[in-house]
Amino acid sequence: MTTPVFAKGLRPGLYAITDGKLLPEAKLVPAVEAALRGGAVLVQYREKSLPHSERLRQARALNECCRAYDVPLIINDDPELALACRAAGVHLGQQDIPVAEARRLLGDEAIVGATCHGQLALAEQAAKQGADYLAFGRFYSSGTKPGAPAAIPDVLAQASRFGLPCTAIGGITVNNGAPLIRAGADLLAVVGGLFSGDIAQIEERARAFTRLFAEHHPLFKL
Repeated sequence: MTTPVFAKGLRPGLYAITDGKLLPEAKLVPAVEAALRGGAVLVQYREKSLPHSERLRQARALNECCRAYDVPLIINDDPELALACRAAGVHLGQQDIPVAEARRLLGDEAIVGATCHGQLALAEQAAKQGADYLAFGRFYSSGTKPGAPAAIPDVLAQASRFGLPCTAIGGITVNNGAPLIRAGADLLAVVGGLFSGDIAQIEERARAFTRLFAEHHPLFKL
C-alpha cells in the first residue's frame, strides 16, 4: 500500500459539500462555519442553479470563512468561478473539462480533484493528468445523486497505488463512515449526512466525523 501524499493544505478528515436545497443563502455561511468548528478539513461549494453573479457572491463569502479556519475551499465543476473567487481549487466530474485543462487554467498551486466513480482506470487517468485527490463513490444510497454509479470499498485500497488522497462519497453518515476510512478513505465527502438539521446539529455531526478519523485513520492529527 502506498502512503498518500498530502499537499496544498489537504489532510485527512471531513470534506463538507454544500447543497443549495439544504442550505439556502441565509444558512450557507453559518452552516459551513459550524462544520469548520467541528473539524471539517475541506469544503466544496456545489451550486448549479443560481446565476453566476449570485454564485460568485456566495463563493467569495465561503472563501473568506474557510480562510479564517485555514481550510481550502473547492468549487464544484467551475474552474472560472474558482479563479474569480480565488478559491483553492476545483472538483471535476467526468462530464467536465479534463484535469489537465483545469490545471493549465488554475496553475500548479491549485487543488484539482476528480470524480472516478468506482473505476481505477478513471483514477489512473486523473492521476496522470495531475489530480491532487481522487474521489470514489457512491458507496451508499444517496439523496443528492440517487442515480450515481455504485462503488465498493475495495476500490479505495486498490487506489492507494496512485499515492494520492482518496475521497469517499455517497450517502455517508456518522454511522457508516468508519468502514470506508478503514478501507482506505482519506476524506469522507458528506452532504446530507452533515448539513441536514440546525446549526448545532451540523457542528456536532462534524465533530463526530472528526472523531471517526481520530479513531480509524493512521495519519489523522487533531
